[in-house]
Amino acid sequence: MKHTIKQRIAESIAVHEALLHDDEQLEMIERLANAVISVISSGSRILLCGNGGSASDALHIAGELVGRFRRERSAWSAIVLNADVATMTAIANDYGYENVFARQVEAHIRPGDLLIGFSTSGNSENICRAVLKARELGGSTAVFTGNGDGRLRAMADFSIVVPANVTARIQECHILIGHIICELAEERL
Repeated sequence: MKHTIKQRIAESIAVHEALLHDDEQLEMIERLANAVISVISSGSRILLCGNGGSASDALHIAGELVGRFRRERSAWSAIVLNADVATMTAIANDYGYENVFARQVEAHIRPGDLLIGFSTSGNSENICRAVLKARELGGSTAVFTGNGDGRLRAMADFSIVVPANVTARIQECHILIGHIICELAEERL
């Protein structure tokens, strides 16, 4: 048992180390942080979505934005599209699960807003459709994905790609990166 525990911790550290030395991804994180700062300072909104554990990641980061991360400040607008079970199930029933986020993006996004989608595979159809709808309606888009050939990385304005193939390691880094972006936003605003 102890061997497995140590092995998983070592795997997590290795992925964090790889991210630490990935200049392209560090630059992308900085660019996304600047975009988040711009969206917040203009009074626009951040929409977030994901499936499964990534849905929890979207909720987590929205909580940091609306509440606070480390500093006392005013609340920032963040809407989590996977938080409303009644809306999601109504859309899934009437339009199919692949449209649960795109339909909500159509209702909520305005030019100047930012959609952030979480998909460890980079291929979640409902996230892909949400990104396309956000772009169509003048919103900016960002995705948090993992290593691989996911379609989302080429679809979004900002693509955070964690250098890992294991879902748990990818999600650990997604939360770390989300926290970093929140911290940078609080420092600047």
